[in-house]
Amino acid sequence: MRSYSALYVCTGDVKIILNKKLYQNKHIMKLIRHYRILSRPLVLLVVFLFMSFTTDKVNVVAPANSQTIMLALLLDTSNSMDGLIDQAKSQLWKIVNEVAAAKTGDGKQPNIKIALYEYGNERLSSDEGFIRQVSPLTEDLDVISEKLFSLSTKGGNEFCGQVIKTALNQLAWSASNADLKMIFVAGNEPFTLGSVSYEQACSAAKERGVMVNTIYCGDFNDGIAWDWKRGAELTGGAFMSIEQNSKTVYVPSPYDGQIAALNDKLNATYVYYGASGEYKKEQQIIQDKNAASYGSANIAERSFCKSSHAYKNSSWDLVDAAKDNEKIIAETKSDDLPTVMRTMSIEQRKVYIKKKSDERTKIQAEIQSLNTQRLEYISNNTPQSVKDKMLDASMMKAIKEQGRAKNLKWKGC
Repeated sequence: MRSYSALYVCTGDVKIILNKKLYQNKHIMKLIRHYRILSRPLVLLVVFLFMSFTTDKVNVVAPANSQTIMLALLLDTSNSMDGLIDQAKSQLWKIVNEVAAAKTGDGKQPNIKIALYEYGNERLSSDEGFIRQVSPLTEDLDVISEKLFSLSTKGGNEFCGQVIKTALNQLAWSASNADLKMIFVAGNEPFTLGSVSYEQACSAAKERGVMVNTIYCGDFNDGIAWDWKRGAELTGGAFMSIEQNSKTVYVPSPYDGQIAALNDKLNATYVYYGASGEYKKEQQIIQDKNAASYGSANIAERSFCKSSHAYKNSSWDLVDAAKDNEKIIAETKSDDLPTVMRTMSIEQRKVYIKKKSDERTKIQAEIQSLNTQRLEYISNNTPQSVKDKMLDASMMKAIKEQGRAKNLKWKGC
């Protein structure tokens, strides 16, 4: 597409990037200047009516405060990938916490959505290219944890081009240029395998503003020889290699026990509602146990995530849901509430939810304070050589570098 200088017409909600051809049209610019004074909605109408008669494109840029980071993880679950899956399970909450630390250009916090695919497992349908969508893009991090811990490996055929194409077509990617949209595909077979060209799949991703980052599980030079680096380059993504069989090194800290105790108190502030609410509440505890199975440091990472904006449960937790729409407190049927709330009046419900919300805010602040001290301790007691070999370090380096192009910032970067 040709490159034009741009004029920004501010409407308060969006910015329309007008190309030079439109700017040079004296009639339309006269209308814009006139109607901008009278009515902002009319500006949009005038612009879009004009643009419907031209072949040049209009790009809509979302306001920075509505930015979203979208990550799709495409994991090879063939026989040799047990180490990769183990790293993903053990490092999920650390990765999420680092992503959640991002700030938009005006200092606000972006939304976070994660999707999960597995490929290369012979238990999967050959008709689908041995590919399965484990979870669509979601803000429900407990779902990602649940699905991730359900993965197991078994030999099969790994088709990188096809899994990239599948994720690109199936997921609800944002159309906003302001959003950071990324695919991370990890495996250890040639990138060229399968009937779907990885070059075509990556080119299609680039056209939709999705960056493809490749993680070769093995020797760096082998990844280059097998086109993993080439796949990333096609979209401006990052190529990296990891030692998939390296065990995650956990550094216990003096603060882990206190954070775990606060996490138990935090769970008590969640008030389920709806048909699936009780099940989701149970899953919250199960995912705590899954994280704890990798040690006290890992449950501390999950607990910190639960104290942040990234951990959203409006679909089943009445405290979170009421922040979005207070009416839901009154509208929820008694049978869809915990036993303790079923006989409450509407006013009693509101008081109860307010109390739980205040308790949660206090506990979250305590967790965040302890976690600051915990991170300092870990930083001083973890060799850099260990940090660099792991999945989380490789992913975060790419996320931060690509996030800067979307005006996202991380402390210290």
